[in-house]
This record gives sequence, structure tokens and C-alpha cells, in this order.
Amino acid sequence: MKARIGVMLSLASTLFIAVPASAQVVQSLTIGGGVFSPRGFDARAAGDVLVRDAFGEALPWYPELSDALAFEMRDFRSGQLFAEWNAAVGDHLEFGAGVGFSRRNVPTVYRDLVDDFNQDIEQTLQLRVVPVTAVVRFLPFGRAGDFQPYVGAGVGLYNFRYAEFGRFVDPETLDIYDARYSTTGSAPGAVVLGGVRVPLGGDVFGLTLEGRYHIATGDTGGIEKGFLDEKIDLGGGQFNIGFLVRF
Repeated sequence: MKARIGVMLSLASTLFIAVPASAQVVQSLTIGGGVFSPRGFDARAAGDVLVRDAFGEALPWYPELSDALAFEMRDFRSGQLFAEWNAAVGDHLEFGAGVGFSRRNVPTVYRDLVDDFNQDIEQTLQLRVVPVTAVVRFLPFGRAGDFQPYVGAGVGLYNFRYAEFGRFVDPETLDIYDARYSTTGSAPGAVVLGGVRVPLGGDVFGLTLEGRYHIATGDTGGIEKGFLDEKIDLGGGQFNIGFLVRF
């Protein structure tokens, strides 16, 4: 993980070092929040643990039943907080480095299985993601005017924690037991973005509306960590509203 963070910092440093020394640099800070929507089942990475949990597999002695859990990917939609430091070079180019935070707990039950008292067997799936990103923005019409659209792209390091806890069913014996499985890690990825800025009464303050799409896949550790598959897809779409201050 430390090595990956070092790579990300090196990439971000390279972007800023590449700025000509003679260029006029205008710095700004953007803070805000938004909504993150994960990729759907049909678009997720191969070996994704949430796909395995949702669709399940037939039980060895009861093939008409499965160990599938009852949830949808839209259940993992979550709020997100973020902060980003930006350095604008001239009127059309800007470099940014930022961090975000999102977390979601999704309660679920087995679709086909109940306990001896005909009660649901409950679990909770928990996903936390902290993306650290370095991006480049291009403003085709510059930073002047009341409407400043832009597009951009960059790289990211997606730090995550995934956990499953509650009651579980052994597929061989059908015994029910309590457990908690968790894993943490970091995954390199990419981000594309587009948005618009609206100045608020001058050049110092502004409002930003931005959409992002993230691409990243982490490792769960699979069976050794207690999970039914090896990957966790961290990608998806994001919409942010931010408050910008130039200095």
C-alpha cells in the first residue's frame, strides 16, 4: 500500500513540476459533497464478491436452493465528502489533487434460507472507499465569464475497507453461525470527469457542479479472508456539488 501511495504522489508531483516556471499559477480549494452510484451487476469486474453474494450458488445437497443474498447494487449508493486543491495555469489548464470519503452499510438476508424458527438469517455488507486522485482539467472557454465548463481525466489510489458480518450458513452442513469478515487494501485506478463552474460575485468564490466516473478493482483475499470471491469493484459514477475559494 505504501508503494502505491508513493507512486501516486510521484505522479501528482510530476504533473505540477511540468508546469512552466514562468506560467501564472492561481491556486484554489474546493470542498463539498455528492452522491456515488456503484457499477451495476452486469458491468462489474470479473470475480466481484458482490456479484457472487447476490446471485449465489446452488447448495451441494439441495440444488433447488442457493446461498444468494437479497440486495441490489443500488442499495450501495452513498453520500460522499471531498476536498481538492487546484492549481490553474493560464486560462485553460488546471491540475488538481484531492481526497474523498464514502461509506455504506447494506442490511441483507438469505433469499432461500431461514433458521429453525423460520426467521430470516441476517447479515450486513459494509463498503468504505477513500479515493485519492490527481487530475488534469481543460477549460475550453477559459476561466472568464459566468459559465465555465470543463473536462478532465486523471489517476487515483482507491483505499477501501469491505466487511460482511452477521449470521452465516455453512453450505455443507446448513449450520448457522455468527461471524465477521473484513479486508482492507488499496487499488490503483482512473477517473474521467466533466463539469461546470459558476462564479459567485467575483473571481474569488465559485460553485462547482461535477460528474466523475471511477474505474478501479480491489482484492478481497478470497476464501482465506472469508469471502466467496477474490475481487471488489470500486468503480462507478459520482455527482458532486462543491464550493470553491481561490487564493
